[in-house]
Amino acid sequence: MEKAFAQVEELAETVKEYVNTRIEAAKLNTAEKKLGYYCYLVIAGLIVAAIFMFFLVFGFIVLALGLGDWLGKPWAGFLIVAFLFLLVAIIIWFARVKIIQLPVMNALIKLFF
Repeated sequence: MEKAFAQVEELAETVKEYVNTRIEAAKLNTAEKKLGYYCYLVIAGLIVAAIFMFFLVFGFIVLALGLGDWLGKPWAGFLIVAFLFLLVAIIIWFARVKIIQLPVMNALIKLFF
């Protein structure tokens, strides 16, 4: 009788280990799929951001050349565009928590939970 109980306990322990192993495998599989998906999102975002940055750079060069032509002094157009960049940088610096930190933190929280 004791031998039967020992075998049942051993079987129960084996089943517990099997279930725990399956749960861990499922967690790892899900994490791997999510990691691949998020890597894809980051890479796609970086490519789109790089293309957008080229668009902005060429657009601002055209704006500077146009302003310089309109003012009659090419350097003046580039100076105006440079001050425009400086103004935008100052605004972003003082509002960085509100426009950068909080949205990024909220996105990460939403992503992980």
